[in-house]
Amino acid sequence: MSLFFHLHKPEYSDEEIDLIPIRVSAAAKELGFGRERVWRITEHGKRQEIGQISYRDGESRGIYFYGHIGYHIDRAWRGKHYAAKACRLIRKEILRSGKSSVVITCDPDNEPSRRTCLALGCLWESEVPVDSDLQEKYEISPRKERYIWRVG
Repeated sequence: MSLFFHLHKPEYSDEEIDLIPIRVSAAAKELGFGRERVWRITEHGKRQEIGQISYRDGESRGIYFYGHIGYHIDRAWRGKHYAAKACRLIRKEILRSGKSSVVITCDPDNEPSRRTCLALGCLWESEVPVDSDLQEKYEISPRKERYIWRVG
């Protein structure tokens, strides 16, 4: 097997999109992310990255504002529900980590992310102000909406 194939072998797929692992890291210890897994999102069988998704299994103040799941889809591929599909693909990963629910956060003006949360059946929890020290140090938005996704 070629090294290229191994590096680009999907870990999760639904025959429409593939999730290809790109790193497993200890992630920002000071944010308490715990173990973070990150995947490239590609259209099924293709190499071009169209976005990314990450799952953080920690519990901390950082998770409170950043969430357990982070995702983005590049502009040209938006509107195809790829973020929600990617979230569903990592559901087993979440359950394996011992969680039955996770937090997804988004900026209040991020309508596509809000629609992704609603498509997943997430429950809106609250809109919260982000602590000023996190805003300054990590350039995070001043407010976040928190959604709870029950996966198990």
